[in-house]
Amino acid sequence: MQRTQRCWISVGSNQARESSIRAGLQALRAAFGPLTVSPAYETEAVGFRGDPFLNLVVGIDTALPVGQIVERLRAIEDAQGRVRGVDKFAPRTLDLDLLTRGDAVGIIDGYALPRREILDYAFVLGPLAAVAPAERHPLDGRCYAELWRLMQRQTGPLRRARWQFQPA
Repeated sequence: MQRTQRCWISVGSNQARESSIRAGLQALRAAFGPLTVSPAYETEAVGFRGDPFLNLVVGIDTALPVGQIVERLRAIEDAQGRVRGVDKFAPRTLDLDLLTRGDAVGIIDGYALPRREILDYAFVLGPLAAVAPAERHPLDGRCYAELWRLMQRQTGPLRRARWQFQPA
């Protein structure tokens, strides 16, 4: 049996943003238990023209294997009306990506960990650094706060969203 590990999940939406994210976080809590939720940030669409996104990061603790976590994330996306098409960069009601599972590295259950997006996109690293500043990237070894300080030199700060998740 696998031991419980901290997992970080990126959350994003640019269609029915607040209601999609609220419902997604409630479903995550029902599936995985208590959540650690970062502040939400509003960011421009990347890779396509579209409405701005709300992005945040959520922490869960679970013993589930990577494949089962990803299956549950896809089911939550689908329940929120997520449409999957050929185009990776497209509008979406809810996007949930498993970023890390403890210090796991490699292709696990067909899924690459840690996700490259952590080091590639401010809308992923910024919220992660806000909620887990001292945690270290499993491959890079530096803490998220340091990585975020370095990234901000090129990207500038993120814009905190007016909307923030308030647990029921």
